[in-house]
Amino acid sequence: MTILRELARTDGGLDSVADLVDNFIDSQAMELCIERFRALPGGRELLEQRYPPFQPDLDALERLPEGSLGRAYAGMIRRLNYDPEFFRPRDTSTEALWLTQRIATTHDLHHVVAGFNTEAAGESGVLAITATQIGFPAFVLLNLLSGFRAFRLQPKELESISGAIAHGSRIGLEAAPLVTQKWEEGWDKPLQQWREDLGLRIAEGEPFSAVY
Repeated sequence: MTILRELARTDGGLDSVADLVDNFIDSQAMELCIERFRALPGGRELLEQRYPPFQPDLDALERLPEGSLGRAYAGMIRRLNYDPEFFRPRDTSTEALWLTQRIATTHDLHHVVAGFNTEAAGESGVLAITATQIGFPAFVLLNLLSGFRAFRLQPKELESISGAIAHGSRIGLEAAPLVTQKWEEGWDKPLQQWREDLGLRIAEGEPFSAVY
């Protein structure tokens, strides 16, 4: 409950989110999440081989053709003024640690692929994809908190947050699993082709959508 109070106080501050994620590392909820991930096509192999850490070379990605996944992703990260240290290798000695690290480092890439902006509603939409596809416990809880907070304190944002969560959940149910994709092996592939291959339908013209 202390973590939840801190999340509410800081409006979902990064330190509080990280604490929440870490709090689930050794939980039964995380064990169930790993089981769901392992059951996905390719999931078992990724876990067992501890697929290498996600460490994008933004300079190289910026040189890729316009419209490619890598170029779109690098453009977004540059605009966000990302912290280069965020992608440094971390302990991935257990399945829970590896999966948590993979989800954390590829989260922003999911914004690009799924067409969500990085504002509050867009964040909730992206969280909903992973929450739906593998039940990542921290993301499930964050969206419950986000919906309740909007209902209780920011009713004007409730519609956009609810819409984003609904759209993200629909993607999670309809599209191929985003969490098992080897994005690093297809940076030069057109973003639109990625979406078509994944069966991912983006929302256009919504308060939570974005063009990359």
